[in-house]
Amino acid sequence: MSGYEERREAFSAEGVSILAAAVDSQEKTSEVAASLKFPVAYGVTRPQADALGAWWDDRQEFIQPTEFLLTRKGKVMFSTYSNSPVGRMDPEETLTLIKFLNARRTG
Repeated sequence: MSGYEERREAFSAEGVSILAAAVDSQEKTSEVAASLKFPVAYGVTRPQADALGAWWDDRQEFIQPTEFLLTRKGKVMFSTYSNSPVGRMDPEETLTLIKFLNARRTG
């Protein structure tokens, strides 16, 4: 999440809001999110992960990386679903894509 925090202002300049969520308790999530200036929800449940279509690790009871780039109306533009810690959206690449899409839309 630190990569998104480092580029948070650049994302904001492109009209993008960043949100995150974790299965951790409010206390643990607050520790992780202390250095972040975007919202991080806590306590993600198995039914919520299922609603997203995310992979859930039954052994360790947590959601695997599941990421979305949404329009303002909530339509999914792009997504990633991982079944391990590998496969997250790279912040730099995501920002580059958003800049490209915004330039194409206004150009």
